[in-house]
Amino acid sequence: MSAATRRRIVSIGECMVELSSAGEGLYRKGFAGDTFNTAWYLRRGLGEGWDVAYHTALGTDTTSDEMLAFFTEAGLATDLVRRIPERMPGLYMIHLDGAERSFSYWRDSAAAKLLAADPAQLDAAAASGDAFYFSGITLAILSPDDRQRLLDMLGAARAAGKLVAFDPNIRPRLWPEPDVMRAAMEAGAAVASLCLPSFPDEVAAFGDASPEATARRYLACGTGEVVVKDGSDPALVATEGGFETVAARKVADVIDTTGAGDSFNAGYLAARLDGAEPRQAAERGHELAGEVVRHYGALIR
Repeated sequence: MSAATRRRIVSIGECMVELSSAGEGLYRKGFAGDTFNTAWYLRRGLGEGWDVAYHTALGTDTTSDEMLAFFTEAGLATDLVRRIPERMPGLYMIHLDGAERSFSYWRDSAAAKLLAADPAQLDAAAASGDAFYFSGITLAILSPDDRQRLLDMLGAARAAGKLVAFDPNIRPRLWPEPDVMRAAMEAGAAVASLCLPSFPDEVAAFGDASPEATARRYLACGTGEVVVKDGSDPALVATEGGFETVAARKVADVIDTTGAGDSFNAGYLAARLDGAEPRQAAERGHELAGEVVRHYGALIR
């Protein structure tokens, strides 16, 4: 297929240095982050007619060089990666309690916080993408002005008929106050044609009584399609035409849930971009997430 006939999805956000358990008190270094994880699995799940680009910012240090090489090895286009001297990638450590995880973060000087500071880079992303994916973490790490600049670009992309997918992926610690966080989640949904929230996050942030309440709230923001993830419970697929639940794959040997939601998003998006109906897409998302939780860390090789 010629380059002229290929299409491209641009995933926008932060990739970090990941330290995951290697046993016996040792940690393994990797590279991961919510929108990067989804891009990683998209590259493996999309049909041959699609390319996947990652839009972020890195430093000019050795770790940033290693991360950029990792993007390339993963098959991701890197022409939208901005390099910023005096900055470097953020880092996080995974703590496991059984299969459940918590995180410690170091990201104060992360280059990715400036990923939307260059209007020319945003213009290049807008011009090169046929579809876009971003998250609440993407919005959280940006300054208010940069956040609005990114939302304006994505809103224009949707208005032009392009798919814009948004995972709220709510992380309260990244926000100065709850009202600012909730307003940003609704602003993200307003520019998105597809929203992929996680129900436990939405209960904590918005007090939703049910996945149906979450879906209705995001539909009211203006998004056209909502898929409410709920861990091992069924996902709810909602459009203005109705609601449908899709059972999750039963997995007996779960060892680490890191990256489960990100991989579900990739499976769902890949299926929808390849022409599948929402139910089939949710089944593919569950299938991929069910495989990911059987491995340590966000990415399986």
